[in-house]
Amino acid sequence: MFTEIALVTLLLAVVIDILIGDPQTPYHPVALAGRWISKSEEVVYKKEASSGHQRLAGTLLVLVNVLLVFLLAYLLLAELGMVAPLIAIILGGILLWCTFAVRSLDKAALEIYRLLEKGDLVQARQKLSMIVGRDTHNLDESEIVRATVETVAENISDGVIAPLFYFAIGGVPLALAYRMINTHDSMLGYKNERYRDFGWFAARLDDVANYLPARLTALFLVICAWFLKLDWRSAHIITRRDRRNHPSPNSGYPEAAVAGALGVQLGGTSYYQGISSERPHLGDPVNILEKEHIKAVRKLIYGTCVLFLVLYSGLVLLIQ
Repeated sequence: MFTEIALVTLLLAVVIDILIGDPQTPYHPVALAGRWISKSEEVVYKKEASSGHQRLAGTLLVLVNVLLVFLLAYLLLAELGMVAPLIAIILGGILLWCTFAVRSLDKAALEIYRLLEKGDLVQARQKLSMIVGRDTHNLDESEIVRATVETVAENISDGVIAPLFYFAIGGVPLALAYRMINTHDSMLGYKNERYRDFGWFAARLDDVANYLPARLTALFLVICAWFLKLDWRSAHIITRRDRRNHPSPNSGYPEAAVAGALGVQLGGTSYYQGISSERPHLGDPVNILEKEHIKAVRKLIYGTCVLFLVLYSGLVLLIQ
């Protein structure tokens, strides 16, 4: 997909995201996808069904929805490309914009940073609770910073680089398919009584889909750390050493890279609905976690996006 048209589509999507961000509307494609998943789940989920039946039903649900999104986007853009190429590019840019969130991720981190600057821990905890799953009501400033840095690092991978990676190899339809996979995981990929079997495939497929993007993101973060005069050597060393110190087979890569670049230690104890969850540490506590580290990780959001754009543009120019 390294063509001039694809490059224009990508640049259009990035410009829209920088100017508008991720609009909070029930008509956003991801929100619509979420409602569709909920409706289709109601049809196929059977509480009394056997474990095997629930796994099969959950697998079919995910595969059908992902394939449906891919085919609809492919057929629509292909048809428009033949009769109205300009409209196809504009629509493709808008659809691609919906798959990643650079400005919104940065905005969420910036809001928390500004609240910490004012010393408003109550509101900072409230804002944080909107982007993380852990309990936030008793967190001190250092723990608020840790949670913010961890979620930003993870989302640089699955909220920025991953959809752009799939766009690069399969165009807008594959980027949308990836976002659909990710949305299924966020809605069904829990290890509770309802979703342990029904959401098993959604979680596994998301792990597979993020395997390459997570590792690519870690590499990008090391490179960006060098450009931004952060500790790129430590980012590389800590990624190699601590990348597996995470419950997720993928999230440890970007989190370890960020921990090394900032010289901080992530991981440790978090609480989910009052229940303690212990996780191995990533990184070394060279620096005490403080609000300025949120500013640094915000630069890495844009740095990785710019690096992707530069590399993609270079490939397009080489191939043409």
